[in-house]
Amino acid sequence: MITEDFLKKHGDALYAFARQRLDNDDDIADCIQETLLAAIRNAGSFEARSAERTWLIGILKFKIIDVFRRRAREVLHESADLYEEAEAFDSRGHWQKQSAPRSWQKSPLEQLERAELQEHLNRCIGHLPAAMRMALTLRELEGFATQEICNTLSITATNLNVILYRARLHLRRCLEAAGFEGTGG
Repeated sequence: MITEDFLKKHGDALYAFARQRLDNDDDIADCIQETLLAAIRNAGSFEARSAERTWLIGILKFKIIDVFRRRAREVLHESADLYEEAEAFDSRGHWQKQSAPRSWQKSPLEQLERAELQEHLNRCIGHLPAAMRMALTLRELEGFATQEICNTLSITATNLNVILYRARLHLRRCLEAAGFEGTGG
């Protein structure tokens, strides 16, 4: 059951979970604090059907989603043009040969196992505009379905697809700039 030392026992795990999903230290601290307060308030409802840490991370997940909802309301218009997308395509909308995605030398799973790639990936995600970062986090880290993301961010499915497309394009370019090159092709 919840004791006074659950921050000591679970603080690092809560921080790591929040840090992977949020880019602002104040938001991270607020989410963890709100999680702990909610856990204290609802300690009586904890039935120990899951581990205490799992329960706390479940609460934290909803606090992070609340941050995304708040940010979605605050972001009225943010430029997504980190680089000129038109340079990657020809007049018919096909990839320019020099800009076409290349096959990875190793599978993405093999590269994700490397700490260096993870570090660069986190940095690249951190440089994305807020709308892209939130959409990508909800889709790729949280595994949300399209409609859940659209409801959370108050956007259409078409808009979400464009945001995710651009986010992935920017991530690929950022990772390639850091030396994670694909094989030609």
